[in-house]
Amino acid sequence: MLFSSTLIGLREGLEAALVVSILVAFLVRTDRRGALRWVWLGVSIAVVLSIAVGAVLTYTTAQLSFEQQELLGGALSIVAVAFVTGMIFWMRRASKSIAAELRGKLDDALKIGPAAVLVLSFLAVGREGLETAVFFYAAVQTAQGGTSQPLLGFAIGIAVAVALAYLLYRGAVRFDLGRFFTVTGVLLVFVAAGVLGYGLHDLQEARFLPGLDVLAFDASGVLPEDSWYGALLKGVFNYSQQTTVVQALAWIGYVAIVLTLFLRPDRETRRDTAPTAPATGSASTVKE
Repeated sequence: MLFSSTLIGLREGLEAALVVSILVAFLVRTDRRGALRWVWLGVSIAVVLSIAVGAVLTYTTAQLSFEQQELLGGALSIVAVAFVTGMIFWMRRASKSIAAELRGKLDDALKIGPAAVLVLSFLAVGREGLETAVFFYAAVQTAQGGTSQPLLGFAIGIAVAVALAYLLYRGAVRFDLGRFFTVTGVLLVFVAAGVLGYGLHDLQEARFLPGLDVLAFDASGVLPEDSWYGALLKGVFNYSQQTTVVQALAWIGYVAIVLTLFLRPDRETRRDTAPTAPATGSASTVKE
């Protein structure tokens, strides 16, 4: 659980931090530092709202009955999977053009006024924050042991993301962001598949879906969840020692479809690599 939470915090945090870095770098380079306070205000509002949404989801559902909690947890787990799936595909598609796109939007916002800059900053960061809030709730439900591990994982991931984004902004480090997003994207496919399976199991426990007692396998004798290796698999892939047929089919189907689509070269890549030139190194900084 710590690993998956850290991975989500790192990915969502790095995307949000890169967006902020791009906005700040653009304002500094164009000598419009006066607008920085509106960027930071928009970012602050987005962060506070995201934390509030995560706290409300996590700490208010204790009032619900068991079935209601399972139903809500299952539904939000599936929403979290949809967010994560959309995120990894969006970043794969937009990573090459996001800087230019954001600079153009910020330039337009500056012409409109401070409120537009604030709203742009809020929306740019708020989307990542709300995705993180929903996934945090799903992670807490999956952990079944309180909020400490998911909270620690998200804190570590976001802290590393902010540090990386700052170092990129300062030009202190350069690394291939495209490869980074590809590797973490593959890992997230497996994490999301586990969350999907767990969410469906919640819906079965809420009697919303059938098949709670129809098991695909029972590995409690050879791979118990309370062993160190079982705990490791559960923490990374949401492994369940008693997996229902619905969970197993969903896990296999999700990984087979999403991983295939994610790793398939896009049309632009095929066009760029086919004829002549070798691919350019894409070690990136925010200031490029």
